Amino acid sequence: MTTKSASRENPFRLGLVHLALGLYTLVALVPVVVVVMNSFKTRRAIFASPVLPPLPDSASLAGYRTVVAQGDFLLYFQNSLIVTVVTLFLVLLFGAMAAFALSEYRFRGNAALGLFLALGIMIPIRLGTVAILEMMVAAGLVNTLTALILVYTAQGLPLCVFILSEFMRSVSDDLKNAARVDGLSEYRIFFVLVLPLVRPAMATVAVFTMIPIWNDLWFPLVLAPAERTKTVTLGAQLFLGQFVTNWEAVLAALSLAILPVLVLYVLFSRQLIRGITAGAVK
Repeated sequence: MTTKSASRENPFRLGLVHLALGLYTLVALVPVVVVVMNSFKTRRAIFASPVLPPLPDSASLAGYRTVVAQGDFLLYFQNSLIVTVVTLFLVLLFGAMAAFALSEYRFRGNAALGLFLALGIMIPIRLGTVAILEMMVAAGLVNTLTALILVYTAQGLPLCVFILSEFMRSVSDDLKNAARVDGLSEYRIFFVLVLPLVRPAMATVAVFTMIPIWNDLWFPLVLAPAERTKTVTLGAQLFLGQFVTNWEAVLAALSLAILPVLVLYVLFSRQLIRGITAGAVK
């Protein structure tokens, strides 16, 4: 009786789950679609019919022409790309090495160190903005991309170590011990054996690390507001004025800023889903 009732309830529950996921997808995608659509419209059409697609009488590329004509915007895009790529490399490299050490070796303070790193997930790094700014001023790193890279690396490491250490604990000890018997060094075991086995987790970390960095406005505004070090998000503020706002250019700039995140998700979507699914049962 219980089995039959459960089998009858499963389709209903499954339908509710799909309905909830569908509604969440709409809530997440509709703002993005509206921004991209309106970036191809005139200012009057943006305010007259913001939810309608661009039509022949309302379509316009004025916003993109303004962004391209603003020569510095390409520099802003380049700065964001450099900061994001270098930060991802450092976070994945050092985070994976720290996770391997915490999961593989037993030493005094192992648990305390893991807990200390986990605290970095719960405490927002923005609380230390004043202290960070003072350190960057003392080190002469204000208005440099290095300052942003260092801050974002420190911001991304706790989550990276927390996720990867759980995955690395699931790698077979027999496999690693067999590699040691064959004469492989610890570095080769880490780079050749362990890292390929945790690629889904690394893709998950890469996506969760990149999005806050690419979209961040706070630290570029505080640490690198100079013209030569502005990022895309900070550069988009150029088109926002107190009295007159060039909404076509703002929406075009935001649409271009969305592009790298979409490309990253398309490239790593399968690995991302595998990482999230595997992490759900750990």
